[in-house]
Amino acid sequence: MLTKILPFIEWFKDYSLGKFRIDFLAGLTVALVLIPQSMAYAQLAGLPAYYGLYAAFLPPMIASLFGSSRQLATGPVAVVSLMTAASLEPFASAGSEAFITYAIVLALTVGVFQLLLGVLRLGLIVNFLSHPVVNGFTNAAAIIIGTSQLSKLFGVYVDKAPHHYETIIRVIESAFHYTHLPTLAMGILSIAIMVGLKRLNPKMPFVLAAVAITTIISWATGFEHNETATITHIMDEKIQEDIQSFNITIQSIKDLSVDRTKLTSEIESRHDASTLEKLDLQYQATVLTARIDAAKAKASEIRTRLREIHFSAVEDTGKGLVFYKKESPMPETRVDDRVYRIRISNKALDTNAINLSGGGAVVGDIPKGLPKLGMPGINIPIFLQLLPYAIIISLLGFMEAIAIAKAMAAKTGQRLDPNQELIGQGLANIVGSIGKSYPVSGSFSRSAVNLQAGAVSGLSSVITSLMVIITLLFFTPLLYHLPQAVLASVIMMAVIGLVNVSGFVHAWHAQWYDGLISVITFIVTLAVAPHLESGIYIGVGLSLAVFLYKSMRPKISLLSRGEDQALKDSYVHELATCCHIQLIRFEGPLFFANASYLEDEINDRIQASSDLRHFIIACNGINDIDASGQEALALIIQRLRSAGYGVSLSGVNDAVYRVLARTHLLEEIGVHNIYPTMETALSSVHPQTHANTKEDQCPLLVNCLGTQSTK
Repeated sequence: MLTKILPFIEWFKDYSLGKFRIDFLAGLTVALVLIPQSMAYAQLAGLPAYYGLYAAFLPPMIASLFGSSRQLATGPVAVVSLMTAASLEPFASAGSEAFITYAIVLALTVGVFQLLLGVLRLGLIVNFLSHPVVNGFTNAAAIIIGTSQLSKLFGVYVDKAPHHYETIIRVIESAFHYTHLPTLAMGILSIAIMVGLKRLNPKMPFVLAAVAITTIISWATGFEHNETATITHIMDEKIQEDIQSFNITIQSIKDLSVDRTKLTSEIESRHDASTLEKLDLQYQATVLTARIDAAKAKASEIRTRLREIHFSAVEDTGKGLVFYKKESPMPETRVDDRVYRIRISNKALDTNAINLSGGGAVVGDIPKGLPKLGMPGINIPIFLQLLPYAIIISLLGFMEAIAIAKAMAAKTGQRLDPNQELIGQGLANIVGSIGKSYPVSGSFSRSAVNLQAGAVSGLSSVITSLMVIITLLFFTPLLYHLPQAVLASVIMMAVIGLVNVSGFVHAWHAQWYDGLISVITFIVTLAVAPHLESGIYIGVGLSLAVFLYKSMRPKISLLSRGEDQALKDSYVHELATCCHIQLIRFEGPLFFANASYLEDEINDRIQASSDLRHFIIACNGINDIDASGQEALALIIQRLRSAGYGVSLSGVNDAVYRVLARTHLLEEIGVHNIYPTMETALSSVHPQTHANTKEDQCPLLVNCLGTQSTK
């Protein structure tokens, strides 16, 4: 009982110093991969890079302590990070305080849902996400994740469009207009380092090596180069007007948003208002929303225009450093050959300190020390809106974790408990949210590293967490100069492994409709991104529709004797059938949704042959029967017998037999008409049905029934 509550106690049976040394080295190795990866995935989730470290210092330890897998490495992962960003995008701007708060609340919600599933032993609910759906979604997510990093790789900035593919078109257009070559060079260099070292020695910490080398180069070359200037130092009146107009528009958006919030509160509180008054208030809210949308469109237009302007820095004896539009005439006293661009976001620009970037983007300042622990503040309306996303992330995250854990358990021979793993993942997200973590899951790549390093217990993940804690306490200043393009490269390298084209082929070979569902899920997810949940909903909906259709129309086979004397599907094996006996096999439970289907099939058989005398219903495939199924079976037997046909059953299992007995259908059928096997049924029925018939040779005859003679 104690090991159920505290499963990590099992680690220490036959544990030794030698095993601890192996676990320590494995944990250290995983940490070397986790630290840069977690920062990259945090940015993918729309969070500052250091929140990846917050998601990497408590969850790995908690998941290993309370999960069942000893090698599963938990922490930030690509798909869950992407889903986090997609889930929160409708509620707040990426990187804002509200966005960060909602991400932490999302982790808590995901954790609570997973914990409840585990405690209630409902892990089987994950089966609603079929393999074709997950394959289609994962492949689409990999493409979305990879392409979402192109802007950082090229060093360009664009506003997000309503759809991901539109954003990528904007990025490509902007990259053709201008690419920051040092940023692109950093990204390519980091990819070359990772690919080269991985081929040289797959066990090397190639991600850490790429991060370390490029960070040193960034620091040594002054890769980041920012300047600040007042609006009067921008030597172009049109640009100054655009900056002022942008600030006015941003302030207008804020004011209108405040007015809309007040109006929404008034609508919710005016329970006594007449219908006309409510309609008037709602109309006012609609007008405000339209004005906000128009202001946002105007701000986006100005922001795009300002981003596309390139400046050259010039030393002015009276003003100091001033900035001219690159194409415009300027004095010959240029400070350097750098191209400067205004750094602009969704906030108003400080006209006394406008930031201009003349270099590449880096991670920047990372708060030193551990985050302040505490439960996130929960806004109930937002919590309820996040709940559907949390459920999807919970199931996707658990599917990823359990798939990895099962693969490793097959290699190590370890016994795995999916419900205990759900508890471990749930607690990891709950405790992680207390430490400012966003949703996490088991990682394919880091779990593989952990297994290859020889980890023998979950203590390796505890060591990993300790390494992250040490990094947060002492080494964060070293990460300041880490180029953003390198983190983008880390993500791109990681998601290559998620692309699995063979998964589509495999699904198609298994069943054409599975392949089609996988392809549709893939296309829809790409088309509707960043609203990724729609791809999941459509995929699950199609899977359930196919399941219901197959349940309503289960396979019904007409059996006959094959060359090997076995009874087989006559249609599949192109076998002749008996004119007088129909041996029908129903495959699946007989219940309300398909009860009439069996009756329809038997009626079709009667219409197709005028010489029929007897029906043998092979019940081997009927593993369950409900009241509707029993009623339909009783009706079929009554109608057939009233029409002069004989009816027998064979291979009735105990559960179905008990239902027939309780409903007195057994008496109506007659115990003597129920046979243990199809062969015994044929042995009994065949002679009487073929008496005085003209059938030359019955296809159902075999030596065990007598001689294969002609009639």
